[in-house]
Amino acid sequence: MNALDVIRDRAPGFAPKIAVLLGSGLGGLVEEAAAVASIPYAELAGFPQPTVGGHAGRLVLGHVGPTPVAILQGRAHYYESGCADEMAMAIRTMADLGCETLLQTNAAGSLRLDMPPGSLMVITDHINFTGVNPLFGVRDDRRFVDMVGAYDAAAAKRLLALAHGAGIRCHDGVYIWFCGPSFETPAEIRAATVLGADAVGMSTVPETILARHAGLKVAALSVLTNYAAGLVPGALGHDHTIAVASAASGDLRRLLRAFLERYV
Repeated sequence: MNALDVIRDRAPGFAPKIAVLLGSGLGGLVEEAAAVASIPYAELAGFPQPTVGGHAGRLVLGHVGPTPVAILQGRAHYYESGCADEMAMAIRTMADLGCETLLQTNAAGSLRLDMPPGSLMVITDHINFTGVNPLFGVRDDRRFVDMVGAYDAAAAKRLLALAHGAGIRCHDGVYIWFCGPSFETPAEIRAATVLGADAVGMSTVPETILARHAGLKVAALSVLTNYAAGLVPGALGHDHTIAVASAASGDLRRLLRAFLERYV
């Protein structure tokens, strides 16, 4: 049985309007949803098996306020397998379920001293610094995806307005994708700054490309967990990323709940 059939069998008649993809240490949003069904990725053919801490690997279907949502609790990263299209089936399935938008979250490093750890950033555009693309090997002409306006401007404006109204420190800026899993060098971060990036991370960009290929709108939020390499003294590590992401998840959850409740 394919993934779409499994989902329809487990949640008959459920039609989510928006898919939410949660990043490292940010899976707690599922507690905001009145769940209809919870399905491990292992039961969904073609869905990834995350190997990174803070990624549960589960699809939760339910409502946040009046809005029917599909929450992807965890993603696979390019560095886990060397394949940039690991999320292709999951995202295509969200589109086939009827979702209009993919709302992503991630943990990222700040390239700006005015965006400290613990604050949020709405992604308005991205830079693909890896040289790879999840559409490598796709044989039809739909692979030539227009990436102008890849991040929905109306959704970004709404997220920023909701954050301001709730007293949540939230910026906007450009996200740059490095493949990982090693953190960036100070020289790479200086280069990223020159290129116009505001935050750096190891995810989100391939999923955005896949979502646009599938005809979905995209909105994305970064939880800034650290200053990027070389900006301030100190070592970087995944444990720190998880700890700060978890500490900041309260603001993220409040903002996402407000956005999702008003999505319908």
